[in-house]
Amino acid sequence: MTATDTTAAGTSAASVTLPFTGEEYLESLRDGREVWIYGERVHDITVHPAFRNSARSVARLYDALHDPGRQAELTTPTDTGNGGFTHPFFKAPRSTDDLRASRDAIVGWQRLVYGFMGRTPDYKAAFLATLGANADFYSPYQDNARRWYTRAQERVLFMNHALVHPPIDRSKPADEVADVCVHVLEENDNGLVVSGAKVVATASALTHQTFIAHAGLPLKDKRFAPIFIVDMGTPGVKLLARASYELVAAATGSPFDYPLSSRLDENDSILIFDRALIPWENVLAYDVDAANGFMARSGFTNRAMFQGLLRLGVKLDFISGLLLKATEAAGNKKTPRVQANVGEVIAWRNVVWGLTDGMIEGCEPWSDGSVQPNCAYTLAVPMLGPTIYGRIKEIIEHTVGSSLIYLNSNAADFKNPEMRGLLDQYLRGSDDYTSVDRAKVMKLLWDALGSEFGGRHELYERNYAGNSEDTRRMVLSSALAGGDAKRFKGLAEQCMAEYDLDGWTIPGFFNPDDISLWGKC
Repeated sequence: MTATDTTAAGTSAASVTLPFTGEEYLESLRDGREVWIYGERVHDITVHPAFRNSARSVARLYDALHDPGRQAELTTPTDTGNGGFTHPFFKAPRSTDDLRASRDAIVGWQRLVYGFMGRTPDYKAAFLATLGANADFYSPYQDNARRWYTRAQERVLFMNHALVHPPIDRSKPADEVADVCVHVLEENDNGLVVSGAKVVATASALTHQTFIAHAGLPLKDKRFAPIFIVDMGTPGVKLLARASYELVAAATGSPFDYPLSSRLDENDSILIFDRALIPWENVLAYDVDAANGFMARSGFTNRAMFQGLLRLGVKLDFISGLLLKATEAAGNKKTPRVQANVGEVIAWRNVVWGLTDGMIEGCEPWSDGSVQPNCAYTLAVPMLGPTIYGRIKEIIEHTVGSSLIYLNSNAADFKNPEMRGLLDQYLRGSDDYTSVDRAKVMKLLWDALGSEFGGRHELYERNYAGNSEDTRRMVLSSALAGGDAKRFKGLAEQCMAEYDLDGWTIPGFFNPDDISLWGKC
């Protein structure tokens, strides 16, 4: 959208490019994109019952950017010279203050989706905001990188990524599974013609673009190494969507029964390229070294973990609140065992938020005067996140127990006079919780943790940053490369240098010569 900025005196100033409004975002999805679900092609994502409310949850985020009451928290002036505003995480941060502003804006958005939308537009800003400061990494396509940095910032583009190859044979690099992995078929004056597939294209049905890069075993063949951005309406780009939790929730329940599934389903898809043309201006790299080095050298990983941890923090705030309400409704909030369990959940929540503080306050200088969230704290995120989420889910299942399924079938039950009296008598909770109040809490908690939607979220959190072995090895690799391992060993060696076979090597301590049963040291 192009809007006219007006000064206090009412005179017209330069035109500025602003972020999408919610209505403009929904309209932007009507671009002819090819999405398939339940054996049929979706003709309009914004009205299809598998996607329509989730699309409106994203639209709600865009509208918040234009809400005068929220703009101080959610927006900042652009650095592109256009005179507009943007979400702070779309700008390259230059200081701890910039990272704090990004944190506040990420958290502000996530509170609108309760931490259950991992791929909101700011998620890919973790990558997009590096394109300005680290443009030279993409040489000879550095001008493309800078242009996408500007465009993404000014419009707050909603982009996702697909980095992983289909799980056909993960013991082989992509160039040895050529028939399924994304590869270049031909080059021409207009760009690269590509075919193949990527997974898992989470939320791509709702995005403006998807970013394609490589994660996995090192590549050897340039044809499998392009890094590019693709518009979702590009001919030859196809999405094969998984089953829709939103549609199932609407068909079998109601917002009361499935308050999260009904509107926060980031549909995961198989992304297929069938001779799709990628214009040269959308290509960011096309060589093996860049493809193999992307995860380590692009600057994306630290920022992605930063956004992901903040999202998890909001989700744990929400889940902690639900658990507190569930114990109130069950009447066991004063039981010592229950109090201990709730306390542990809150303690894990505090660990997550403490890590975000460390990532900000310990931020490290990076390319072109920018800063990155602290690397050591960043790498703790993918290792601890799955453990924390799994442990919290286990605690809640033990604490709330059968209350999660001691529930009626549907909101319609409460509207049936013959059922309402029974429900009011036998489904009521403690502490003045009516049957409706209790069902509302428990159904929300079940949707968060126990429904198919909730089960998918557990899988998402457990695999957010890759397999558990790799996330742990990355912590070690970083410590070795950054000098922490040397410092840790130095402290151990300092202690070992203070004694030897003859006793203490430092002054001020008594050797046990006078009392030792084994003689002098």
